Amino acid sequence: MLALFDLDNTLIDRRGGLEDWARGFVRSRHLPREAESVICDRLRAYPADFVRLREALGLSDDAGDLWRGYAEGVARSVRCFPGVRESLEELRGAGWSLGIATNGAGDIQRAKLAATGLTSLFDGICVSEEIGARKPACAHFEVAASLCGTRLSAGGWMVGDNPQTDMEGGRAAGLRTAWVANGREWTDGHHEPDVVVRGVAEAIEAMRAAAAA
Repeated sequence: MLALFDLDNTLIDRRGGLEDWARGFVRSRHLPREAESVICDRLRAYPADFVRLREALGLSDDAGDLWRGYAEGVARSVRCFPGVRESLEELRGAGWSLGIATNGAGDIQRAKLAATGLTSLFDGICVSEEIGARKPACAHFEVAASLCGTRLSAGGWMVGDNPQTDMEGGRAAGLRTAWVANGREWTDGHHEPDVVVRGVAEAIEAMRAAAAA
């Protein structure tokens, strides 16, 4: 059985890692405290973000140098959510095929996986920049399944925190869906995921129970 996982704010605490990096960056550049919120609000996962951000913060650094420093720094700062690694290991041990389906730039997304020690747990890693297709496009999920050695027609699950890119995209691709709530309430009553969970560990429990039913 195939299980695809979003990366940021699903397996790892991207927001917390970004905030830690932003605090250190602002202190190192002697920027005003409010620059932290500007960074956290405007940075996504692409080098082009720093072209705009350097102007907003009045920095003279090369945008490419800023991006590389950010990618390395955030990778060191991010952490897995509790129970993620152990649950993934159990699912892999049970014979499931595991894949990453994430939007973003390849260098930073792969750096996060490596820094958290998750890379080896996945059969395939699909990053939008590397394949030219972003979630919720079905092509993204098709490539992700292929990288895991299977096809979407064989069925499987998409686990993520984003209602549009992960849940709607996964459903349109023919996958069952598990929404990681992160303390939020599901508000789109017309397109509810198959499972609403607090975190990935709970999602994996639900997926294994459904497979055994």
